[in-house]
Amino acid sequence: MGSISSCIDSIDPHRIALCRGNETLTYAELNRKANTLATYLIRTGLQRSSAVGICLERSFDWVVSALAAMRAGAPYVAMDNAWPDERIRYVIADSGASHVIGRPDRLRRLKPGTVGVDPQQLPAETCQLSDVAALPSNSADDLAYLIYTSGTSGYPKGVEITHANLTHLADWHCRVFDVTANDRASHLAGLSFDAAAWEIWPHLAAGASVALADEAVRTSPELLQQWLLSQQITISYVPTALVLPLAHLPWPAAAPLRFLLTGGEKLTRAPQTPLPFVLVNNYGPTECTVVSTSGVVDFESSSVPSIGKPIDRASVYLLDEHGAPVPQGAVGEIYIAGAGVGRGYRNLPDLTARNFLADPFSPLPGARMYRTGDLGVLSSLGEIEFRGRADSQEKIRGHRIELEEISQALCRHPKVNFATVQALCDCESGEKRLIAYVLPVNTGIPTSNELQQFLSGMLPAYMLPAAYVRLASLPLSSHGKVDRQLLAAPSPHNLLPSASDIIDDRLSPVSRKLIGIVRELLKTNSVGVEDDFFLVGGHSLLGTQLIVRIRSAFQVDISLRDLFEARTVERLSNTLLAEVTAMSEEEARHQVEASL
Repeated sequence: MGSISSCIDSIDPHRIALCRGNETLTYAELNRKANTLATYLIRTGLQRSSAVGICLERSFDWVVSALAAMRAGAPYVAMDNAWPDERIRYVIADSGASHVIGRPDRLRRLKPGTVGVDPQQLPAETCQLSDVAALPSNSADDLAYLIYTSGTSGYPKGVEITHANLTHLADWHCRVFDVTANDRASHLAGLSFDAAAWEIWPHLAAGASVALADEAVRTSPELLQQWLLSQQITISYVPTALVLPLAHLPWPAAAPLRFLLTGGEKLTRAPQTPLPFVLVNNYGPTECTVVSTSGVVDFESSSVPSIGKPIDRASVYLLDEHGAPVPQGAVGEIYIAGAGVGRGYRNLPDLTARNFLADPFSPLPGARMYRTGDLGVLSSLGEIEFRGRADSQEKIRGHRIELEEISQALCRHPKVNFATVQALCDCESGEKRLIAYVLPVNTGIPTSNELQQFLSGMLPAYMLPAAYVRLASLPLSSHGKVDRQLLAAPSPHNLLPSASDIIDDRLSPVSRKLIGIVRELLKTNSVGVEDDFFLVGGHSLLGTQLIVRIRSAFQVDISLRDLFEARTVERLSNTLLAEVTAMSEEEARHQVEASL
């Protein structure tokens, strides 16, 4: 396979490249739009050594913009439109992006100091004078994209991936999963998550169609299944947290889905019932171009699924602290070598030198390996069993998180003397939750709402703690370091005060009952009726449990979509009453309140 860009350019122009609902974009339209935008970027000063930031919602424009950047000879910088402005400004500055593609209102708010571009408002002359022949070609060593991950310094770090890396991923993917132009793939991963590159580029390079999912669909097992079936999806990537709930739903034997791919977190168990498609567990850090190992999950097995074997042109070493291979069955740190290893970190030569190392096991000159910080064991079957992290980095619901970044952000609050963050496993659900431990300054104690609001201006929603524990003193070890084993689990007795600790007597009976259910589910009294469920520790799996409890408590049939739309107890209370449409308003209110 040649470069991704050239492959897409050679596809039958009449075939459908992208679809969303009833909207479609052919390969002819995709190439024309990308070439036009690439021409405009070059004419407005884009240099090959620069980069193009993309701050758009999931859309045809996002894919067009990323392809245009590559065709203009520059890497695209994947940013999530839901990020706070401060984080986006940092990524723009650190990446050295000379152009930022976004909507006018966001660009006005960011004031990035770069060329702002709205792909919907290009000058007419650009569309008329687009010259495909003048567009540069990409070499294998040129950068294709930058992905920013959580960083130990308190700021995100940019990972540089080349066209050779991306082509390697596409070659392997298309061969192993037998991708053809007749396939329909899903695009539902977070836009700043490297899995999005995996969903888009291999399938477009093969001439397949890529279907874009709506936000509600991509976080609900039930809605996602309906969407996968209605869209006739044949290959889909789904984050680990959604796999088991999705697999446990009843599937028609004739489902079009051929492969369900997952990864991002440890898959703790296999589905226990046969499925009409193949479930594949995958593993790989962003630094090694999405996927480094892959393996089919055996639904008949009761053991924890492995992360498979190294993919084409990849090697995995399990090494001890001295860099020597460990025996089979022993725990070692995972090092990855081969064609997927990226260039390094943007503007961080020391960190690049520490993590991207010369490969002593390869005969090829200049071969490198990446030190992942993950632990693994080689099984008797030659597969790798994942054993967690060797440092403080965590993966929660598919997102890679440096706990130190959250701690550093918390310490910037004027009422915080010290803060540390832990990822603790909830005993009932088995889900990890971020717990912040805060030592207040002597002059004032912050509320949990105050800190949550402060962090939400700097960090994406998935990095916000679910609870804030107050420390009376620093739990130090004999070596003068924070002893995390002394950090107590959150309880009603040690949480920071909340602006919503006391339920207002003026609340309706419905709201009072609902807030009790939400607090019990999230195991915190810090949630108020106006707090966003998904910003105080809730997510799609807990949302599903909440809907079940609401149906049981109120005998009213509401859906997860209602929760996504309402988001707060106050608005959800109104939804409960409105759902009983077959009765008069007075009867509906009587039925709901009678269940209290």
